[in-house]
Amino acid sequence: MNAQPPHITASRPVIRQLDDTAANRIAAGEVVERPASAVKELVENALDAGARRIAVSYADGGKTLIRVTDDGCGMTAEDLPLALSRHATSKIDGSDLLNIHTFGFRGEALPSLGAVGRLAITSRAEGFEAATISVAGGAIGAVKPAALNRGTVVELRDLFFATPARLKFMRTDRAEAQAIADVVKRLAMAEPYVSFTLHDATREIFRADAEQGELFDALGGRLARVLGREFFDNAVRLDAEREGIRLTGYAALPTYSRGAAVEQFLFVNGRPVRDKMLIGALRAAYMDFLSRDRHPAAALFLSCDPERVDVNVHPAKAEVRFREAGVPRGLIVTGIRHALAEAGHRASSTVATETLGAFRPEPVAPRVYQMDRPSLGAIRTSFAAQAPVFAEAARDWQPPSARAEAPVPAPVNAPLGAARAQVHENYIIAQTETGVVIVDQHAAHERLVYERLKRQMAERGVAAQALLIPEIVELSPGDAALLLDHAGALARLGLTIEPFGGSAVAVRETPAILGEINAGALLRDVLDELADLGSSDLVLAKIDAVLSRMACHGSVRSGRQMRVEEMNALLREMEATPHSGQCNHGRPTYVELKLADIERLFGRT
Repeated sequence: MNAQPPHITASRPVIRQLDDTAANRIAAGEVVERPASAVKELVENALDAGARRIAVSYADGGKTLIRVTDDGCGMTAEDLPLALSRHATSKIDGSDLLNIHTFGFRGEALPSLGAVGRLAITSRAEGFEAATISVAGGAIGAVKPAALNRGTVVELRDLFFATPARLKFMRTDRAEAQAIADVVKRLAMAEPYVSFTLHDATREIFRADAEQGELFDALGGRLARVLGREFFDNAVRLDAEREGIRLTGYAALPTYSRGAAVEQFLFVNGRPVRDKMLIGALRAAYMDFLSRDRHPAAALFLSCDPERVDVNVHPAKAEVRFREAGVPRGLIVTGIRHALAEAGHRASSTVATETLGAFRPEPVAPRVYQMDRPSLGAIRTSFAAQAPVFAEAARDWQPPSARAEAPVPAPVNAPLGAARAQVHENYIIAQTETGVVIVDQHAAHERLVYERLKRQMAERGVAAQALLIPEIVELSPGDAALLLDHAGALARLGLTIEPFGGSAVAVRETPAILGEINAGALLRDVLDELADLGSSDLVLAKIDAVLSRMACHGSVRSGRQMRVEEMNALLREMEATPHSGQCNHGRPTYVELKLADIERLFGRT
């Protein structure tokens, strides 16, 4: 029995022109995926209108009501019907689709929303009377007079009522509300000089007043408001430029990492994006400092000439494409690594907070008031009663000036203080001017040795070992061409490849430090990274992994007793070595406890 292919019909299909209502509903499927997508489009319109205050309200996770109010330039009564027409926009004139300076430019958001929901727009431009217009399921009403001081109010009710099948794909009200909050917070990070408020039916969810001051002051204040003060206090400032592309923002210290990629925010020319290449660059920047199950936290802002980046890749405008993809990627990697290196031995304050939280002090006894304290005479009597027990010790006691012991070194003014003791043959206790530092001697020395090995490799290069018989790897023509395009970069890492006729590649040399490896498997892993991210750090990662293992085996082992001078030398080297605040696996190498925190543990405050 011969089955007929499902896409072939007996009759010839007829080509027909879709009406505007159907076209708008199809466009809405691309532009408006969920309530959060509608909020994104409306808030971006408000920002393009020059708004300085934006208020967002919603009900039932945005399914029944979304209202966006702004104080932007507004629209006239004549503009309102045109704003609901497909591909009508004030952002561009259509002559240049590369030089785009606004969030929106496609002219699809408002007609798409009006095609699948009940949309009402009330607006007033300076010098004109306010007007309102409504559209439901694609049917546009007449323009009517309205009352409004300035700006625009867009109200969207019953989203997807015209396409009820889409409602089946909506998540719970709570999940949709969380998505709306995420969208508003991302846009608030992109525009620190604009005030944002977010309300549901009963309360205020989020508020961020307009920041003041210079760029980094405003951006730092907004990030502290959106992501929390803890992120800002444990992040390093980024400000780097390469070939006309500038990177600004904040990247968290490695010890302030996350179990998932929930605090990674990327912006290109102020536009929030989710780009695989940029996310891969962020991951590569922390490759040396985090284990695979930890994720960095960062807010990165890339700015460049609009003609060097294409934002017209997807209707939602969440993806971008750079003309020279290697430049922004390299800028992110080197910019973050340089900033982390300048942070030196610094570790995040959350390490100390978690340490203090791990303590379980016994319940503090009731406070003793002065009237309940024993008198001086009673104290002396008590001491006299105890004297016989310590008579021998008291007879041998000498004043401090007569002791032959070396005096305990005074606290030094160094960041990690002076070593005072070693406990359990693994932890160094150091005293600083303001508290106590506890150092994991093995983890700290492991990072120091690792950084030393990396410096030596950078100075001398990666030694390559020539294969007695070159390994021939058969690939597809596309994979072979892609791999050979990156042959120069791989050769600098000790992996030398050459074309071998057809789609085969010959591996002539491999990095000596990796020893005997499966060259074919390595090349295919590199190809996977090139296809996914556009570049590959796999070979470098494998070399660094070997250096890390060498550092682990060559460092001070747990259980070794150290002299005071050795411990102090370790502390001084940590202070002088970048990234020494965390070991090769991203764990902290030391914990600093402030004296005030210690006193609070003992109820002395």
